[in-house]
Amino acid sequence: MKTLFHPTYFPSISHFATMSQAENITFEMEDNFQKQTNRNRTYIYSPNGIQILNIPIKHSKEAHQKTKDVRIENDFDWQKQHFKSLEAAYRSSPFFEYFEDDIRPIFEKKQNFLMDLNFETIAIASKCLRMKLEYEITSEYFQELDSKTLVDFRSLANGKKDNSQFEIYTQVFYDKHGFLNNLSVLDLIFNEGRYALDYLKNQKIGIKTPLIH
Repeated sequence: MKTLFHPTYFPSISHFATMSQAENITFEMEDNFQKQTNRNRTYIYSPNGIQILNIPIKHSKEAHQKTKDVRIENDFDWQKQHFKSLEAAYRSSPFFEYFEDDIRPIFEKKQNFLMDLNFETIAIASKCLRMKLEYEITSEYFQELDSKTLVDFRSLANGKKDNSQFEIYTQVFYDKHGFLNNLSVLDLIFNEGRYALDYLKNQKIGIKTPLIH
């Protein structure tokens, strides 16, 4: 299965489950940025339930700005806030300390462009999963795709419209709030550790109906 995705910030479980089962991965590089999507946010399981970690971006005067041109607003200390939130959420999880040294550098190194940051988070998560990550990138934007060429999973970047449902696994605050479905892949990594990749490969993924070019 050849697949097309948007690079997102510490992608969702649905995103990584699909990538783990794909034969070939291609990332979209030529799309216009859309607000309130996983391009610059991810969802974690905090002591109070679901929490959004949002990356602040610099506002552009352009009506349509490409995602690859979006700059991060580093005047806000968002990295420190995100790492503190991850600690509060997962310090007591089985594998947080095991992966902490792999994850921490992303919150200490300043990135100027959102796309660069997203690719780095995908690489780090893949390393934690021990998942071999090879991919291609697009050189032009296609509104519609040829179903014989690529299956379009770009919609997974819109977390609010992603209705994927997955098997229950152990979560730190399950006793308080129950199982929270399809969070950031970090939730799975910190809770399941070396079993996380097997979990992803065994999940049923919804094949998106491609638009015929």
